[in-house]
Amino acid sequence: MKKTEAFRQSVFAAVFAVICLAVLFPLILVVSVSLSNETEIVFRGYGILPRGFDLSAYQYIFKKPMAVLNAYKVTATFAVVGTAMSVLLTSMLSYTLSKRNLRRKNAISFYVYFTMLFSGGLVPTYILVSQYLGLEDSIWVYILPCMINPWYVFMMRTFFQGIPYEVAEAALVDGANEYKIYWNIYMPLSKPMLATIALFLFLARWNDWYTAMLYINRDELVSLQYLLQRIMDNIALLQNSENMRLNIMDYKDVPSETVRMAMAVIVAGPALVIFPFFQKYFVKGVTVGAVKG
Repeated sequence: MKKTEAFRQSVFAAVFAVICLAVLFPLILVVSVSLSNETEIVFRGYGILPRGFDLSAYQYIFKKPMAVLNAYKVTATFAVVGTAMSVLLTSMLSYTLSKRNLRRKNAISFYVYFTMLFSGGLVPTYILVSQYLGLEDSIWVYILPCMINPWYVFMMRTFFQGIPYEVAEAALVDGANEYKIYWNIYMPLSKPMLATIALFLFLARWNDWYTAMLYINRDELVSLQYLLQRIMDNIALLQNSENMRLNIMDYKDVPSETVRMAMAVIVAGPALVIFPFFQKYFVKGVTVGAVKG
């Protein structure tokens, strides 16, 4: 019996080891290509180890280091501030909707749910944000328009409803008001859900380039993702230029593939660093709706 159990554990360990290697392989490949020579990549293809160790891709991206560092600062600022504000407001709305005695609860819930089905469209949204709200060329354009996500509101409401109502009743008897119950009881008990939503919101904001394309005209407010998108557009323009057509410049001289992978490494770096701190809350948070609707 012990031998059978040991064999089973060995099989499970081997299977999970293979899965881990399969998950890590793309990341290792991306890093390897970003450190490779463009000519070697063109002729020999991708490799798990760098082909002709070369930092040209990173040198090309950091040709103007202050622009990249400023884009990092802008993206980190609105990602952190926007995530914190979104989590706070989402939790406040979710706490309100989780109350049993809330008047017109169904109507408010439907109002929130309705925004998941329909939106105002790109043109009305652009006019509202840029002309009426005056958020164009402002750091707040990254933060305010997408402050609350209805999906996360209902996720957190479900989590709050899973907290025994007797806890809140006992606090009311002891003289606590709704603000103290929300902040001192519900928020500490909701760390798994808060961490999960914060992670999702942070990643969505960190990867946002569309907002900068629409509303930002000042270089000092350009996000990291949009700046890297500009770099890729410049490379594509250079490859399709008259020099290429006249064979004055070889396409191998433009670090296209390696720059693309180096950009992926630069963008993914902060997310890879942050995720381990949320990992212990992540599994419990994403399975909150599995047993209760």
